[in-house]
Parts: sequence; structure tokens; C-alpha cells
Amino acid sequence: MMEYTSLPINTQTGVLPHPGFLEIENLVKSYPTPDKSNFVVLDGVNLTIGEDEYISVIGHSGCGKSTLLKIVAGLEKATSGSVRLDGKEIYKPGAERMMVFQNYSLLPWLTVRENIRLAVDEVLKNANRAEKISIVNEHLAMVNLTAAADKYPDEISGGMKQRVGIARALAIRPKMLLMDEPFGALDALTRGKLQRQVLDIWENNRQAVMMITHDVDEAIYMSDRIVLMTNGPAANIGEILEVPFEHPRDRAAMRNSKEYFELRNHALNFLDRYFAQDE
Repeated sequence: MMEYTSLPINTQTGVLPHPGFLEIENLVKSYPTPDKSNFVVLDGVNLTIGEDEYISVIGHSGCGKSTLLKIVAGLEKATSGSVRLDGKEIYKPGAERMMVFQNYSLLPWLTVRENIRLAVDEVLKNANRAEKISIVNEHLAMVNLTAAADKYPDEISGGMKQRVGIARALAIRPKMLLMDEPFGALDALTRGKLQRQVLDIWENNRQAVMMITHDVDEAIYMSDRIVLMTNGPAANIGEILEVPFEHPRDRAAMRNSKEYFELRNHALNFLDRYFAQDE
């Protein structure tokens, strides 16, 4: 089996040989139990992510991958260890880290434009009205939703709703985008189209991205590195794979390459070894 780690990355810790933009160090997350012991979800996670790097995290249900994302988002607190973004410790949610959820999270009484504008108004308080209108219009165009700007969420498709969520997240100019299975609720055809659109946006406006997914093909297509989690409880990073394809990517050409099949089989074999009954 060929190795995919072109950088000298420790596949057990995920630590790059230089300071990362996001730095997760010795992260432990546990919850108290009725018998006064602790249920350990994550045990000693170490990972660094570059400021324009796209990372996917994969693992079986119960491995703590969504918990890890929520800690980075500031929605949950680590039991011990540290998480730093651009050198600053993360303790709470912040506008520099925006989350895109699987269930869209749009306000149904607001139009597409108003859902995006709400985030802009909340975060970019110093921008004037003309600047805010310009930002909203720019991001509507970025996700190809200008024609649907005045429609309500129940008048658009699931794929369009997810694009609204992505536009809303990007409109406030975050340093990092966090995505929790953003394509999981979509049908296969819509999912593939939206993956390409999100990748186009990222390739033209690069920033740090951390995405949770169950789909190995999705992870290979979109990511620079793939973080493979061991099973919970007390989950950790089992291995990190470097994806050896340059951006922009051609999905058809990738899928016909030897490297693609070897990388895909390597990831699937890892997950098979750690297979356990879902929670």
C-alpha cells in the first residue's frame, strides 16, 4: 500500500511540522455519569490545520467527531487540553468560526436575502447600509441564488437551502468554516452538484475548513487531508491521510486514477477494522 503523507505528519497525532492556524492539543472530553465516574468521548486528540486547508473528519457513529467540531465552534467546552485559533484560545462561539449544519437552520419567516442579511447585521455592525447590501448580494451571487433572493425557505429546494446556509456563514468573513455533514440530507444528484459548488467557492476564496462526513468519496473529492477517528468511547485520531490531488479537481479524472482507488480502499479498510455497532 502506498503512503499518502507527503508532508512529515505524525499520523497518530496529526501535528504538522510548523505551527498551525487551528491547533488542538491533548484534547479530552468527558461527561460525568451517575456512578460518579467519567464517560470519556475524546481522549488525547492532537491536530493542527492550516489557514487555507480543507480537512474532513470521518469515523463511525459515537466516535466523537461532531463533539470535536462543536468544541472547535465553542458550543461545547473541552474537559482538558486546549484549542487555539490563530494563537487565541477558544472558550466560546465567535464570528471568526461559522458553522454550517445538516438541517439548514434557516428562519422560515425570512426570505433568502433576509436570512443572510440577519447574520451580516449581527456581526458586521460597523458596515453601513450600502456595504451590507453589497455583501449580501455578493454572497447570493457566489452561491447562485440571486434569482431566489426574495423567496422563503419553504419555496426552495433542500440544496438551495443549504447554499443559503453556506452564503450566510461566508458573508460575515469568518476565518474558519465548520461543516457538520452539510450534504447528508440531500439526494445523491443534488449532493454531488452542491459539493462541486462548495469546492468552487473554497478554491476561489480559500480559508480553513473542517468538515464532518460519513462519505469517503466526498472526503477524497473535497479535502486536502482526511482524519480517520477510532471508535468511541475514548476515541482518538487513528490515522491521517494526505489526499494527493491538486486543486481545482476533476471528479471523473480522479475516480479513474490508481491513486484514488488505493486511497479509497485504504480509508475503507481502516473503517472496517474499527467497525462496531452504531450507537
